[in-house]
Amino acid sequence: MTAVALSPNPGAGLAVDATALRFDQRATSADAVKPRIERRTLFRAKPTEALVEIRAAAVNPSDVKAAIGLMPYAVFPRTPGRDFAGVVIDGPSDWLGKAVYGSSGDLGIRRDGTHATHLVVEAEALVENPTGISLQEAAGIGVPFVTAIEGFRRAGLPRPGETVLVLGVNGKVGQAAAQIATWRGARVIGVVRKAEPYAGHASGPVTIINSSAQDVASTVKELTDGRGADIVFNTVGDPYYAEGTASLAKMGRQIFIAAVDRIVEFDIFAFYRGRHTYVGIDTLALSSIETADVLRELAPGFAGGQLRPFPITPDGVFALKDAAEAYARVSGSARDRVILVPGT
Repeated sequence: MTAVALSPNPGAGLAVDATALRFDQRATSADAVKPRIERRTLFRAKPTEALVEIRAAAVNPSDVKAAIGLMPYAVFPRTPGRDFAGVVIDGPSDWLGKAVYGSSGDLGIRRDGTHATHLVVEAEALVENPTGISLQEAAGIGVPFVTAIEGFRRAGLPRPGETVLVLGVNGKVGQAAAQIATWRGARVIGVVRKAEPYAGHASGPVTIINSSAQDVASTVKELTDGRGADIVFNTVGDPYYAEGTASLAKMGRQIFIAAVDRIVEFDIFAFYRGRHTYVGIDTLALSSIETADVLRELAPGFAGGQLRPFPITPDGVFALKDAAEAYARVSGSARDRVILVPGT
């Protein structure tokens, strides 16, 4: 049990003896990411804030990238972590005792984050935990699903009768995009780099194209009677840029969330003749409250079972003291979600 006492700060409520990961400066490489553990007292300083006891917090690729200085927004020193799930132990009365989850573009990047036993965050940043979903599963929803739904929100939500092409469909954002698109009634075609089936949940069939053996654009055109994809969700970036662009239907929309090399050959003529729309998504630009608003749009899908959290396997769960191993797992491109359980 966490020791709780009255805060020395008048009107601040409870104070807790919290344990947190800490980066004092950026690491020189992914292999050198070894956060230290720090003890400190936490309490909410404003009546609009909530104090959450963290039961689970995901480790995302962006957490590793921020640790090695690849995220220009990241400040040091700080506690990392963007996604969380836990129980409210102090805050507005209507939140007390509730199981909640959330994510953020600023937590763990521009301010202290979720890889800790406790978190102080705006009450408006909290989302009630979906019924039937464990806190560990809820902790893994954040960044991938926020990225996917924000891409669709910006580009236009998929509609029945539309075709969505997901490039990198077996990555976590790709799986989230496929889930959302099939939930919305769209047809989904997914692209992978080797012979493998779709690895995630979906509310409809997901047709797979193996890019190592098939030409992506011509196969998409064949599958759509020459029309092409209404939406291309490019989770990989430039390695699939040409294929994604060639696969677009007239007035198609392409969503970008990542890049390996920043520069691509851009055909202006094909762009305007195709009346295409390109949308760039950076969830680091979203505050905790803005991210919660995005997550709430997914609530009906999780409540109805059309959306499902990613499975959490036992070997993907780590204590805070083993955080370096968890970060190494993520930097090694682990496909399963990696979760920290701070209380263990």
